[in-house]
Amino acid sequence: MDLLSMVLNASGGDGVRRLAQNFGLEENQTSSAVRSLLPALGQGLARNATSPGGIESLMGALSSGGHERYIDNPETLGSEGTIQDGNGILGHILGSKDVSRQVASNAAAQTGIGADVLKKMLPVVAAMAMGALSKQRAGAGPQALSSSPGSGGLMGMLGQFLGSSQGGSVGGDILGDIASRLFK
Repeated sequence: MDLLSMVLNASGGDGVRRLAQNFGLEENQTSSAVRSLLPALGQGLARNATSPGGIESLMGALSSGGHERYIDNPETLGSEGTIQDGNGILGHILGSKDVSRQVASNAAAQTGIGADVLKKMLPVVAAMAMGALSKQRAGAGPQALSSSPGSGGLMGMLGQFLGSSQGGSVGGDILGDIASRLFK
């Protein structure tokens, strides 16, 4: 299962329902928001994982962070601890608040949902993404790092985002586009 599907279908869709309630949105708006935010998060995770020492760092975070609770127990999504954890995750995968703001702004343009709401939602979606990867790692066993299609490995799950920098299925290199605008 891909990262987007795992996040959208967390606890039989209860994750999306909880997000909708927490942010005052309809469920279809919330799904749209997740679909718009997740590619940038996936690209950041993929880039970090392919950097020197990155996969080891990701595996360590997935092993020790208890992130699967964000997928298994959607009631945790409204807690201050989730937001703090999500902000920490964003710092690692996106690098700066400016990039996070730009990701939210781009998603707002795509969805029609206010950028302020999406900025608040972004750390929670980041926590859910780490939860999905954590569950995937636990379920993949020895193949956790495999990158072959359908293998269930983390790199296979993130591979869809790696390919997007060459104009693949996620709408271009979102982080590259954002970084080029922010750091000219």
